[in-house]
Amino acid sequence: MPMMSRSAPTALLVIAALLSGLSQVALSRDLYRYYDGEGKMVIDYRVPAEYAGAGYEVLNEDGVVIKVVPRELTEEEKQQRNALEIQQAAAEAEQERLRKWDESLLLRYSTIADIEDMRERSLRDLRIRVSILKSNRRSLKQQVENYQSQAADLERRGQEVDVDRLQAIEELQREIAATDRAIAERQREIQEVSAGYQADIERFAQLLEVVELRRSMLAQDRK
Repeated sequence: MPMMSRSAPTALLVIAALLSGLSQVALSRDLYRYYDGEGKMVIDYRVPAEYAGAGYEVLNEDGVVIKVVPRELTEEEKQQRNALEIQQAAAEAEQERLRKWDESLLLRYSTIADIEDMRERSLRDLRIRVSILKSNRRSLKQQVENYQSQAADLERRGQEVDVDRLQAIEELQREIAATDRAIAERQREIQEVSAGYQADIERFAQLLEVVELRRSMLAQDRK
């Protein structure tokens, strides 16, 4: 009996692998329809990698299309798609914001007068704070004027103004500057609160119009 060479097992494995691949192709009856580089339609059991990017169709054994793989997008098309997705996301976010706003208004208020009353209460509290800050500023300025008057009197008499007095004036001036910033911040807050309530009033008025329109349409349908 002739002896088998060492390469024989390797050859047998290769043949077995090829037969296995062929059997898998035979079992897979799906076909692929695509266009080659010359624009000709090709139907085969596989799509070459160089043509897959252009898109292709998968056919069953009866030739019916069961799947369509679209072509790959160009960079420009990808950018356009991304821009559209961003716009759509922004539109959806704005729609959700308006929905929550409407829901909040309808839960908190029954009439526009309710919103106006709430606005006046909120603004009154802020104005009181501004009034207190302005009163404090007047008091601080008066203290500065008193110290400055004392310093001027000392200088007229030929006396040196003491360090403590000068430091007190500087500290009071810093407090005045801080108070001015606080007043400006409260005044900005007043403007923002007023604008916010005005937006609520206008939005609530629109909601009332919609409700009234729906009631009118419902009444007409019942006739």
